[in-house]
Amino acid sequence: MTDDTRPDDGGEAVSDEEVDEVLQEIERKRSLRGWALVLVALIGISFSVFQMWLAAKGFVLSLSLPGVVSDPDQATEVVFASLQLLQINAVHVSFGLILTFLLYPGSTGDGPLSRRCIALGSLVDEKLGAEHPVSRVVHAIGDALAWAFLDAEMDRVTPSDFVFIALSVLSAAYFVTDFDEIQRMRALGLERGRPIQEVFTFLEPMAGLLGPLADTSYAFVLGAVGVLLVLEATRRAISLWLMVIVAAFIVYARFGVLIPQDAAYVGVLSIPELSWPSIIQNLWYNTENGVFGIPVTVSVQFIYIFILFGAFLEMSGAGKWFIDLAYGATGTRKGGPAKASILASGFMGTISGSSIANTVTTGAFTIPLMKRSGYSPEFSGGVEASASSGGQILPPVMGAAAFLIVQYTATPFADVIVVATIPAIVFFFGVWVMVHFEAVKEDIGGLDSSELVNIRSHLRSGWFYLVPLVLLLYYLIIERLSVARSAWFTLIAIGALIALVAAYSDETRARLGITLASLFGLTTLTQYFTGQGIFGYLFNRFVQATTAFPPLFNRIDGLVAADLAAEGALALPGPQPLGAAFSAALGNVGTLIILAGVLTLITRPRLDSPLLSFDNAVDDAAETTSDAIGRPELASNGLYKLGVFLGKSMESGARTAVPVVIAVAAAGIIPGVISVSGLGPNLVSLITAVAGGSLVLLLLVTAFSSIILGMGMPTTVTYIILVSLLAPALTEFGVPLLAAHLFILYFGVIADITPPVAVAAYAASGVAKSDAFETGIEAFSLSLNKAIVPFAFIVTPGIILLRRNPDAATLDIGDKYRVVGTADLLDVGYAIPEILIPVIGVFLGVVALAATVIGFAYAPVSRGERAAFAFSSLLLMAPALAVSGVYDLLGLVGIAGGEMTVLLDVVLRGVGLALFLFLMAKNRQRGGDPAVRSGTAEPA
Repeated sequence: MTDDTRPDDGGEAVSDEEVDEVLQEIERKRSLRGWALVLVALIGISFSVFQMWLAAKGFVLSLSLPGVVSDPDQATEVVFASLQLLQINAVHVSFGLILTFLLYPGSTGDGPLSRRCIALGSLVDEKLGAEHPVSRVVHAIGDALAWAFLDAEMDRVTPSDFVFIALSVLSAAYFVTDFDEIQRMRALGLERGRPIQEVFTFLEPMAGLLGPLADTSYAFVLGAVGVLLVLEATRRAISLWLMVIVAAFIVYARFGVLIPQDAAYVGVLSIPELSWPSIIQNLWYNTENGVFGIPVTVSVQFIYIFILFGAFLEMSGAGKWFIDLAYGATGTRKGGPAKASILASGFMGTISGSSIANTVTTGAFTIPLMKRSGYSPEFSGGVEASASSGGQILPPVMGAAAFLIVQYTATPFADVIVVATIPAIVFFFGVWVMVHFEAVKEDIGGLDSSELVNIRSHLRSGWFYLVPLVLLLYYLIIERLSVARSAWFTLIAIGALIALVAAYSDETRARLGITLASLFGLTTLTQYFTGQGIFGYLFNRFVQATTAFPPLFNRIDGLVAADLAAEGALALPGPQPLGAAFSAALGNVGTLIILAGVLTLITRPRLDSPLLSFDNAVDDAAETTSDAIGRPELASNGLYKLGVFLGKSMESGARTAVPVVIAVAAAGIIPGVISVSGLGPNLVSLITAVAGGSLVLLLLVTAFSSIILGMGMPTTVTYIILVSLLAPALTEFGVPLLAAHLFILYFGVIADITPPVAVAAYAASGVAKSDAFETGIEAFSLSLNKAIVPFAFIVTPGIILLRRNPDAATLDIGDKYRVVGTADLLDVGYAIPEILIPVIGVFLGVVALAATVIGFAYAPVSRGERAAFAFSSLLLMAPALAVSGVYDLLGLVGIAGGEMTVLLDVVLRGVGLALFLFLMAKNRQRGGDPAVRSGTAEPA
């Protein structure tokens, strides 16, 4: 069992309770107990099981009956449902809606509407007196509304929440049970659907009371209600501003026709007239755009399963193990705690995909140690927020962004990883250099080796945490399996490894090995003799032995695809060659390992694994549930804790996924409106006109739009919205498609640490007990290279390993660039000037930028030197940007500019290199003087 208190940091340790308080303040989730907590857990686990089933079996919800066949070549399956993509997406979003209405309060009484209602009651009391009949009526109405909607203590589910939950269930049920009608209406229009009283026949006698609804399509009503539910869930789980933005687009779809076509600038925003049924049909009954469009499809197929992957890793104790590993590797170095924070936060951030959650959970370990070593609270929080937000740009997982890029650009996942790798490494290298310069400036050393783990023994004791990551990369890059299948196999690997390690000890290792070897041997033998696994063979024998009971099998016959009992004509697949039998058994090794671990734990229920240390949440859940059922001794039962680990991982994955599901559902409405209204080409024309033909200006507009829109928003939402609005304009300027998408993603991530909102920095300040605004300034300063590198790879695509196709003139705009291959790297005339030199330039450029930001390298850096370092950084990283800016300025005064050539690019980088080397040599020389070295640098 793990300790409930984080490592001591000299009296400023951060407890789990403090971490929960910070997250609670930022995320504003309910603190549920009792039956409500159980309900959330059951729904969350059901959500995860549903998604795992999809990952394993596809869109056919079925169960195989192993070994039971009427044809030797075909296995029998019980098929519960074969769902279409639209149905799957609807169920996915409905799960998200239900959990949102359970976890997030609709009102806590501190909003403007609630305050006005309270003020109204006080005003009536003041004017009429508290005992006046009107006052009593007003208070009675207020009490009823408070009972129905208000959750002031954030600990109860209100009646209105249950109404919203019922409507969410109803919407999903309609997609599942009446899909034929939906398909018909997608061709004929929602007006052709059945009215409400025909769907609910018990309403026929009172149809006259329904008013206009009596003649309104039930599908239209349910679609409109569904869109409103998504907007309400967005307000609760994300922000009011996103809800307003999305609602504004819906209103625009209906009334954008009122914009005069001949109006200056905004005339291009005029659209054809659209009816409400047409709008609802495209936003609610469509998988191309709208609520169930591409973003939700990506969530169904990719995002959720990787969130679940991260939850399994976290609950297994991998987070603490990786943090200890990072500290063991870098803790004794100069400024070691901050460098360890960069490694640990970057790794955990790429899996979790949440800047806030990663900042708080990882920061609870790293921030106190940074403060204790000598970093200021603001700098410590800034390092943690910067590195945690950077996890979303770090391959291979990149939070949810990589999967959205795959879907929107139709690019293989392996290519997205290749393109994203170098700029991500550059960012983390830049932050590393900055914390090193800060450590040198403040004379901050590392930790004592006695406080750190031994790397070799630590790897020996936790090697199994690395296996799932290696397998994931193997499946994705080497085997090139689909993302969903790769994640599914990796989840099986995590389950098998945890079951194996949970059952392993010096006392049980022989028993565990014998059990596993026996199961593997029996499986191989049954495959060899019968062509089936051991369980399939035993099940088949059971069925054959019970064919004497035809009534039972007549009932089963209605469920299965084949007649199991037809004249006892069950057949077994024939024997297999030994090699094929061994391969078949090897393919089931994950399941066999899990079973071996479970069988071992059954024989040793009190086993305390020496290697495995579950996350505190698993230990707490085991204690709580065992106490609830009156069996407290189960909390120390290994098999019970393994089961709690599985359940807690699935529940945690569902909780983490809720805001992502709601965010992608809401954000999908915006490209849906753009598509149905035909706004896209007009918007590109408007943006191009505003940019005035300047790529630099367009990039600046895109960057500022990403930061402003992304403040307080999930990165996925910012990405989806701006890709729909701005990516087409960028590609019109000749920017590579992948580069445009990465550019928008980078600035969406920067929004998490940009003041005044800076949600990740705000979370870090809660842990560091520092000033929130100053922490945001430090985080943004440390992430400054994250803002410059995107400009660099836009103007020099070789940095992200993209090369222009030789026949680009004949291709579509999105196909003009491709990921470089081995032949390109061997082409010296291309690789050296367009890949090698620019990549070296950006690495050296972030060092120059670090000296600019920190104001110190080997010695203090003066203001003039800072300006020179900044200029050298620009020349090293993006000389084409500087040249393009100069040409744009010359164009304003009527002087024609030229073109940026490869030769000019190399020459300018050489100038930047010479200036950088001169400044560093001069600074190092000054650093050798003790009198100068002990000076104080100007504040960054």
